[in-house]
Amino acid sequence: MVKYNEALLDRTFAALSDPTRRALLARLSERELSVSELAEPFAMSLPAVMKHLDVLSGAGLITRSKTGRTVACRLCAGPMEEALEWLGRYQHFWSESLDRLAALVEEAPAPRAPRAAARGRGRRKK
Repeated sequence: MVKYNEALLDRTFAALSDPTRRALLARLSERELSVSELAEPFAMSLPAVMKHLDVLSGAGLITRSKTGRTVACRLCAGPMEEALEWLGRYQHFWSESLDRLAALVEEAPAPRAPRAAARGRGRRKK
C-alpha cells in the first residue's frame, strides 16, 4: 500500500475547497502571472487575494518569486498529482459501484402510477 503525506493532502484539499483559489489556479495554469494580474478579475481587495495566495503557497500549489517590486506566481502541480493518485485509489470502487447501479436501473421496469390514485384526482367528496 502506498503511503501518502496526510498533512500535504489535507492542505491540498483545504486549498482546493475554495472557488476563488481554484479560479486563481486555473489562471496560473495558462502562464505565470504577477499578483496584480492575478487579482485583476476578482471583486475583492488585493490583501484578500494575498490571503488566498498564502493558502495556496502553504499547500505547495504555487511558488512566488520577486523581481524588484513585482511578485510573480507560478503553478506547482506536485501536490495536485499526489491528490489525484490518492483519489485514483477509489476510482475502481466507484466505477464498479456505478456500473452495478446502471445495470440495475436498466433491468428495472418503469414504475407505473397506481390506477386508484389516477382515477381519484380532481374529484372531491360531497
